[in-house]
Amino acid sequence: MSDYASAYHAPVMVEEVMEMLRPERGGLYLDGTLGGGGHAQALLERGPGARLIGVDRDPDALAEAGKRLERFGDRVRLVKSPFADAVDAAGVGEAALDGVLLDLGISSHQIDEAARGFTFRPGAPLDMRMAQATAGEPSAADLLNEMDEADLATLFWKYGEERRSRMLARVVLEMRARKPFAVSDDLDEAIGRAIPRSDAGDRARIFQALRIAVNGEIEQLETALERFRDALAPGGVFAILSYHSLEDRLVKNAFRDWSRACTCPPGLPVCQCGGVPRGETLARKAITAQPEEIERNVRARSARLRAWRHA
Repeated sequence: MSDYASAYHAPVMVEEVMEMLRPERGGLYLDGTLGGGGHAQALLERGPGARLIGVDRDPDALAEAGKRLERFGDRVRLVKSPFADAVDAAGVGEAALDGVLLDLGISSHQIDEAARGFTFRPGAPLDMRMAQATAGEPSAADLLNEMDEADLATLFWKYGEERRSRMLARVVLEMRARKPFAVSDDLDEAIGRAIPRSDAGDRARIFQALRIAVNGEIEQLETALERFRDALAPGGVFAILSYHSLEDRLVKNAFRDWSRACTCPPGLPVCQCGGVPRGETLARKAITAQPEEIERNVRARSARLRAWRHA
């Protein structure tokens, strides 16, 4: 266990994230997915002149992080909000932030607490809402019981990259006609029927796809990227940890586009926009966890870190 891991969560690639954010510069930072506060603790310890706004939509995470970060006093402010709305919820102005961190994974606590419904262990309720029931959002069970066949197939294909998505959607409709989906066993049974010889990896991928849909995670990211970019001060750094190929692709493409001087449509013989790069990508390829970290924390295996610095 690293110095920043806790029973609530083990943060991923702490050293690599700090190397990108460089909190020793001081200034104002925003952690848009605070979780258990491990990255936040590292940032505040390594940047004595740094201040932090910690944002999370999960009240459990805010309570846990609040206890962990209490010793930093007024250097920390906590805000309950989805990360896509964090800039407005925290009252952050344009060019106000020296660094932003988004960790797009879920915490060990959320996975391990069966009542939250993020796990495919037997008997877990099909919930998966990051904000719990406080926001009035539909649960995983609601989506499985109410979406039509075409939309379910799209969900499993788009977010789970499941080749048998249509078959799985058809099985869900057949099963729910007899009994509504309620617990993990129901979805596990549907996966077993639709995907012969399915394994734990298949189940994890499909459960993850449902979680992404429940929380609007891709839409959140699409909305958040430019909002955080515009909130960065000159020299400010935007670091993102992603765990899904679709998330990583969105981040990679955004950082690439912001780093280009010309934004003219392809095919023009001469640049017409006269544009200049908004900033630069800090690593040519995504950074991945070291083997020693993966050995300690298998959930780090799929993590991809990318960072971008505002001009």
